[in-house]
Amino acid sequence: ELSLLSNLIFLDLDENSLFGTIPSELGRLSALNNLYFGNNSLTGTLPTFLGELTALSQFAAYQNYLTGTLPTELGVLTAMEAFGVSENNLMGS
Repeated sequence: ELSLLSNLIFLDLDENSLFGTIPSELGRLSALNNLYFGNNSLTGTLPTFLGELTALSQFAAYQNYLTGTLPTELGVLTAMEAFGVSENNLMGS
């Protein structure tokens, strides 16, 4: 199970033909610095548990089919340096 990798700091799943939603067990990877899901077929919304990944400095989920708005929980990610979610169906201002 992915959530058992408690020391994982880098997870790159770009361009893997992934589909479905972003797995909630990733919310338990508190050491994660970099998380990449670009160019897949992910659906659903950006999960609120991303706000629990306080060490996260880079996140990318570009070129998917994500919908909804950016969760307000992302506002607590003070280590965030790069955040890419272009080419989705996200809304808001």
